[in-house]
Amino acid sequence: MKIVCLLGSPRTKGSSATIANHLLKTAGDLGAETRFFELNRLAYRGCQACYACKTKLDRCALKDDLSEVLAAVSEADAVVLASPVYYGDITSQLKGFIDRSYSYLVPDYITNPQPSRLAPKKLVFVQTQGQPEEAAFSDIFPRYEGFLKWMGFSETTLIRACGIGPGRTDVVPGHILQQAEEAARALMA
Repeated sequence: MKIVCLLGSPRTKGSSATIANHLLKTAGDLGAETRFFELNRLAYRGCQACYACKTKLDRCALKDDLSEVLAAVSEADAVVLASPVYYGDITSQLKGFIDRSYSYLVPDYITNPQPSRLAPKKLVFVQTQGQPEEAAFSDIFPRYEGFLKWMGFSETTLIRACGIGPGRTDVVPGHILQQAEEAARALMA
C-alpha cells in the first residue's frame, strides 16, 4: 500500500500536520509505504488553463516542483490531503494542487463514465480550524468531495478538528488522533 500525504499548511508542526503525520506513522507501522509533501516548501504555479492535458498530453504540461507530487499521487493507492481553514476555505497551497489535478481527468471527462485517468484511490481529508463552532466551515469538504470523486477518489474519509490551531491550542485532542489511527487502519484494510 502506497500512501501519499499533501500538507497544505505553511506550519509544518501545526495541527493539520500533526494529524496527518500520526495517520502516516500508524499506516507505516502497519506496513504502508508513505510519502509526505509539504506544499508550502515547493515552487509551483496553479493551472494555466492551457488544455495541453486534454489535447496533447495525458498529464500536466507544467514542469515545476508539483510534477513529482502529481506523479506520486497518480502512483499511490491512497492520498491524505491536510489543510487548516484559511479565510473560510482550504489553503491556497492545497487549492493550487487541486487545480493542477485537472490533468487527471480525460479529455471527455464531462460525458465519460470513467472521467479519471487515475486508478480508484482512497482519500482521507484532514481539515482543522481555530473556530470551535462545528457548523462553521462545514461546507468545505462537501464542496471538494464531488470533484475528488470525479478524479477517482472512490472512498473518502473526513477527519475534522474544530477549535484548534494558532491562537487556540496546538494540542490535538486524543479523540482526533484516534480518528487518524482508525483512518490509517481503514486504508490498510
